[in-house]
Amino acid sequence: MKLISVVGTRPNFMKIAPIIHELDNHPDIQHILVHTGQHYDSKMSGDFFKDLGIQDPDFNLNIGSDTQSKQVAMIMIAFEEVCDEVQPDGLIVVGDVNSTMAATLVAAKKGITSFHVEAGIRSNDREMPEEINRLVTDAICDYLLPPSIDAVENLIKEGHDANDIELVGNIMIDTLQKNQSQIQNSKILETLNLETKNYAVLTLHRPSNVDNKKTFQGILEAIAYTQKHLPVIYPIHPRSRKMLEQYGLMSYVKGLPQLFLVDALGYNDFGRLVSQAKMVLTDSGGIQEETTVYRVPCITIRKNTERPITIWKGTNELAGTSKHKIIDLVNQVLNGKWKASKIPQLWDGKTAFRIINFIKQKLV
Repeated sequence: MKLISVVGTRPNFMKIAPIIHELDNHPDIQHILVHTGQHYDSKMSGDFFKDLGIQDPDFNLNIGSDTQSKQVAMIMIAFEEVCDEVQPDGLIVVGDVNSTMAATLVAAKKGITSFHVEAGIRSNDREMPEEINRLVTDAICDYLLPPSIDAVENLIKEGHDANDIELVGNIMIDTLQKNQSQIQNSKILETLNLETKNYAVLTLHRPSNVDNKKTFQGILEAIAYTQKHLPVIYPIHPRSRKMLEQYGLMSYVKGLPQLFLVDALGYNDFGRLVSQAKMVLTDSGGIQEETTVYRVPCITIRKNTERPITIWKGTNELAGTSKHKIIDLVNQVLNGKWKASKIPQLWDGKTAFRIINFIKQKLV
């Protein structure tokens, strides 16, 4: 049996790693890993392969950055050539990036059985490029592997056959659990001179937050308030750095004495940083899940989330982009008034095992 999997960005690497490790236990399966190059910076890509113990890709398409449509088109053209060469029996795609949708479209056209890991999550916001990718991928994928019960319910509401849906749990948690010893042995706190539970972590990169000067500036004003109370560590995305400079906001940021901009971190260093933080402010989806498992208060700087279970059961709360709402939630954390939380069903580190067993049942 030949399985081909496609990754393109850092979140994809975290999701595919445990599947690759599980495949080591299945010598009857030949696995081919394709990296589209959607994230092409070494800090955004190459270092993660090393941290997660992932093999070098069998194919690197080197697509790089472009407009959404052009990037999807270039991935499809290049990936079709790979499929013609490899002739796979099945395709595994993870997440909701352009690489995920593009590869699924190719598989559908070529009659390759496809499996979508993290199917069914919805923000119900079609202004998010990722939401379009999710909807298209799930619409044409053969089998859907959702991470949580709300994602299953979304798929059923959309008319998918229950026989094509398998609740497998959260693949990100497999990676988090497998890497715990390396994460907790990271020296990043010492490097940054931080005290456990006495700093905040910020990630901010979504176009809806950083491509509008007024929105970005309002968020930064909330961060300015936060850094008066404790250090804020901001591993800055290249897009965010570019927009800070374009809007003339870099001098404002550098004038905040306890806001520290650092380069993108490897998986283990970032995991250690998040796990020991007093709070995390983010617009990332995956971090909402990780903070739920670490029981760290998470303030999501978005109007919606495709991971509502992290709010219902986890440590997450939505702040929107309102400076006052962000500050209100920050104060709740500072005053020790954050809500209680639980870890959702099947977020147990065994998701990859369930995925591979399901795939083998369907492809035999």
